[in-house]
Amino acid sequence: MLTENGPDLASDKIQLPATIKRNEKRVRSGFWRKLARVGGRIPFAEEAASAYFCAIDRETPTRVRATLLAALAYFVIPTDMIPDIIAMVGFTDDATVLLTALGLVQAHIKPRHQQEARKALGLAKPSGDKNA
Repeated sequence: MLTENGPDLASDKIQLPATIKRNEKRVRSGFWRKLARVGGRIPFAEEAASAYFCAIDRETPTRVRATLLAALAYFVIPTDMIPDIIAMVGFTDDATVLLTALGLVQAHIKPRHQQEARKALGLAKPSGDKNA
């Protein structure tokens, strides 16, 4: 559905199932491998992992999943606007795309997604810790 400002992305009539499916496949197959390779060099690893868990959560609305999967696919693909191998600036485009997407859908990033991210990244406190 079109509005005077462009497509209404909240509309149920706008669906790109093939693109969403392709992005999900790309993200599922490459996200953790890429994050393991670069996680120590990027300050947004926890946000990226939270986005991943939100994007694969079937309770997340389709338009939110589509937004996050597109941003995560951009992070995963080896070719982008600024090559990741360029010191200090290589991940700025990845961060910009991902953090913009997160800003748009932040309300859908649930505490459980953040907890799963922290656990996957080894940042979660052990369950026996009284301060957890």
